[in-house]
Amino acid sequence: MTIYIFALILILLALLGTPLFAVILAVAMLGFYYLDVSLSVIAIEVYRIADTPVLLALPLFTFAGYILAESRTSHRLVRLTRACLCWMPGGLAIVAFIACAFFTAFTGASGVTIVALGALLYPALIEAGYRDKFSLGLVTTSGSLGLLFPPSLPLILYAIIAQQMNVGAKVAISDLFLAGLLPGLLMVVLLSFWSLWENRQNPVERPLFSVQEAKSALREAVWEIPLPFFVLGGIYGGFFAVSEAAAATAMYVLVVEVFIYKEISLSKLPAIMRDSMVMVGGILLILGVSLASTNFLIDAEVPIRLFDVIQAHVSSKIVFLILLNILLLILGAILDIFSAIVIMVPIILPVAINYGVDPVHLGIIFLANMQIGYITPPVGMNLFIASYRFDKPIIELYQAAIPFMIVLLAAVLIITYVPALSLVFLQR
Repeated sequence: MTIYIFALILILLALLGTPLFAVILAVAMLGFYYLDVSLSVIAIEVYRIADTPVLLALPLFTFAGYILAESRTSHRLVRLTRACLCWMPGGLAIVAFIACAFFTAFTGASGVTIVALGALLYPALIEAGYRDKFSLGLVTTSGSLGLLFPPSLPLILYAIIAQQMNVGAKVAISDLFLAGLLPGLLMVVLLSFWSLWENRQNPVERPLFSVQEAKSALREAVWEIPLPFFVLGGIYGGFFAVSEAAAATAMYVLVVEVFIYKEISLSKLPAIMRDSMVMVGGILLILGVSLASTNFLIDAEVPIRLFDVIQAHVSSKIVFLILLNILLLILGAILDIFSAIVIMVPIILPVAINYGVDPVHLGIIFLANMQIGYITPPVGMNLFIASYRFDKPIIELYQAAIPFMIVLLAAVLIITYVPALSLVFLQR
């Protein structure tokens, strides 16, 4: 009876806003105490995560993303994509999707994308003749595009947790980087086609392609264009390990933004370092204690029991994946992506493997659903950020985002039931 009272207390503390790491740590301590296991295993687990070599990629890519967010990279990126694509039907909408996907992949936080690019894209879409509701929905949705593209932080975090659990096939960060490419492109392409269809009776004026403007925009962004090729080419060309690629990326971005573009002064660097490392510190703290709680779950055979319960009612892999998507959509709407990963992956991964789901494929399904969770009413984080950023009622954001959410749901179904889309580049 005492264990249930403590569990209720912990749930109440979580609802009252107690820091997540404290709740997870309390769960782990309570669980190990109940199993009569020394609490020293928690300290051992925290040390084990600190001793993981690939963990270095997390703070380095985060630091690079924060530098890009503080510079005028967003302006150069939008100008370049507009110069190259605005002559196409629906060109500006496609510009928004591509620019936001690139920016989110490096900054890792969709809220940053809406704040940084929203001020550029939303007025530009309205000026170009797109309807206000459509423009709002597009910018709000685009804020989370890019989570499947390298070097997205959620991809790295999922890989680290899956590696520490050591169940099923090995999950490498480089594998997840490759696995996310086609599903991420699928989402961008489907959203682009939807934008064309939605505006078929609302012809938007298209500027003529200007070679001079394209050359000027290309020259302005010449130092930032190589970034994705730098990361992927370095890793898959065999020049860098993932952690080395993160270090090289951080150094490259630092030199470009501070010494070449000179948009970030040396005096601002300490504040950027502090802000980025505060975010990383929070993630690492939650990650360390969550792995300790994962050990408790494994010792208590929770995943095995959960699988037995689910299998008693769900024998079909197809039905399991449908239920999994529904669960992840709900979680994505009520939890931030990092918390959802560290809490749910240790529980879901062993169960999914028992249903024959590849762990890399599961990672892409997981993050694709989390991406939609950002715009899922009633509490999707992007909806509130966009409401604040554009001074619009939250109900208006709900209505604007729902058509885009339906398109993304169609993409998630394809990603879920066509695993080859995620695994085609891997030797599985």
